[in-house]
Amino acid sequence: MNRMSDEQQQDKTADRHIASYVFRAIANYTYDWESWHSPDGKLLWVNTAVERMTGYAPEECLKLADYPLILVADDDKDKIAEVLRDARAGGSGNDVEFRTVHRDGSMHWAAVSWQPMYDNSKQHLGFRTSMRDVTERHRLREELRLHNQHLEQLVQERTAKIAQLEEQRQKMEQLAALGQMAAGVAHEVNNPLAGIRNAFALFKANLSADDENYDLLELIDSEIERISSITHQMYQLYRPSQQTPVKFDLRRVVANVIALLQPVAEKSKVQVTLQIGRCVAHRKLGTTEAVLREGEIRQILLNVIRNAIQASPPFGEVSIDVSTSADRVTISVSDRGEGISAEIATRVFEPFFSTKTGTRQGMGLGLSVSRNLVEALGGTIAIENNQPSGARVKITLPRQISR
Repeated sequence: MNRMSDEQQQDKTADRHIASYVFRAIANYTYDWESWHSPDGKLLWVNTAVERMTGYAPEECLKLADYPLILVADDDKDKIAEVLRDARAGGSGNDVEFRTVHRDGSMHWAAVSWQPMYDNSKQHLGFRTSMRDVTERHRLREELRLHNQHLEQLVQERTAKIAQLEEQRQKMEQLAALGQMAAGVAHEVNNPLAGIRNAFALFKANLSADDENYDLLELIDSEIERISSITHQMYQLYRPSQQTPVKFDLRRVVANVIALLQPVAEKSKVQVTLQIGRCVAHRKLGTTEAVLREGEIRQILLNVIRNAIQASPPFGEVSIDVSTSADRVTISVSDRGEGISAEIATRVFEPFFSTKTGTRQGMGLGLSVSRNLVEALGGTIAIENNQPSGARVKITLPRQISR
């Protein structure tokens, strides 16, 4: 019986050795980094996956005095130390992320899980840890975070853009209402103004130029003309175009407007020059020809060039550059004045906004009317500021329109 007991004992010992070998083999071929620890935390065994994740062989790890903390990034050491304290106390946990430091200096993200180990008699044998490489998961999570952040930014930008467009819509509605009212007022004022002008012309014709009050009549005549000009501009803010596109020479039209403004330029001691840039012929059009509403082009140029003359210092220069491509016309009007600030540049096209001083300097309608006319033609008008060496108004129009 005793000999049978010895054999049974030997069998049990052999079974334990076999079981230990099998379990170690299974753990060694596990993809995750597995470690077995004694109850006090001392490393008993670690599988070969540790070398793939840290660059240290299992034999080296068994000799490390501060395993596994020496393999953990400094910022995460406290976190893993707390995990080890919990494991020594018999606790368990799962998926705590931290960074490992590879032997080559690179860092990788890992997630550790831990649990206590007991034998059949419930005796505490220590604990095991399993560390999985989650670098790719963390990279994808970071990409997702950045993507969400980008989406949030886009939403904020779109929301701000919608708010800006809504503000612009309300402003345009207000300007449209104002323009409609201004056009109505201008129309009502223009009729009695025509009667006043005719009656005044008769009155003036019967008065000798030698009369001591004749100068006052000249003043009244100029003021009537100014009122007429203002009502005409106000009417243009809202009135739809009645003109028909015609073929004309841009060089001729610009030259005519310059000649018309020559008295204003001479009074301000400003020289106005015309330059013809690169121009190309297109279909049935000459190099400087276009098919547009000629009267509106004259009005646009009259407003813009007059503004440039008024913005120029004495003995300054206003240069006008005309160029054409196959489908576009570009007219640039540059002055050598003080330029304009960015804040004012955003407002100069608003009706009734003016930087000019004095009651005889206009009502701030010229550029607003010009913008309306340019946009009605399918073009754009913009101010390119060169402060403090002047500004340039750039007008871009289609080469031809059908109506």
